[in-house]
Amino acid sequence: MTEQKPPKKNIFELLKELKDHRRGQGQRHSLQIVLTIIIMAIMSGAKSERAVTRFAKNNKNKLIELLRIKREEVPSRSVISGMIQNIDFKQLENLFYKWSIQFISIEKGEWISLDGKAIKGTVVNANDKMQDFVSLVTVFVSKKKQILSVGKINIKKENELPTVRQLIEMLDLQNVTFTLDALHCQAKTVKTIIDTQNDYIIGVKENQKNLLKQIKKTVKAQKY
Repeated sequence: MTEQKPPKKNIFELLKELKDHRRGQGQRHSLQIVLTIIIMAIMSGAKSERAVTRFAKNNKNKLIELLRIKREEVPSRSVISGMIQNIDFKQLENLFYKWSIQFISIEKGEWISLDGKAIKGTVVNANDKMQDFVSLVTVFVSKKKQILSVGKINIKKENELPTVRQLIEMLDLQNVTFTLDALHCQAKTVKTIIDTQNDYIIGVKENQKNLLKQIKKTVKAQKY
């Protein structure tokens, strides 16, 4: 008798699991509804709070019907803005992974790349060494060209290295190959990958001078 898999949950259902830290008094829309509208707006090309609000207003009747909004109105810009600014990204990140892993089948030997990119609109003091910005570390399934998960870093307060290690542990994958740039050529990161029973391909630059020297020497010795 084959084991029956549990039914897949859509993103709307999973959003119920997020904890709403707002006071109950005065709430006109649930966190689940507001976030769903934000996600739909972004998927439709919205890139700002103003654009998300415009999407909600332009599709008001359809959203009320589709999401069964009891109040005959969609969230205002202030509600949308407050939700974006105060949402617990770590919870949202875990929920996204819980949703995406239902649809992405990871095969043995799959290559998984992890790479951090700054969000342009968050950069402060761009020409200063003390610049601040928010970076997203993306977990990308190379063969399928699909994003599996993301991690957020405030570069002034956090470091990309531990975030990547936490992501690798959270993914709970085995027998895959993680690819990372030279920033992550660190003993702790390599140990995390090995401990989770995976392989790695990591770039090496001048930040690991002795290792780079040894690699060049080995490659030179292999030439015929």
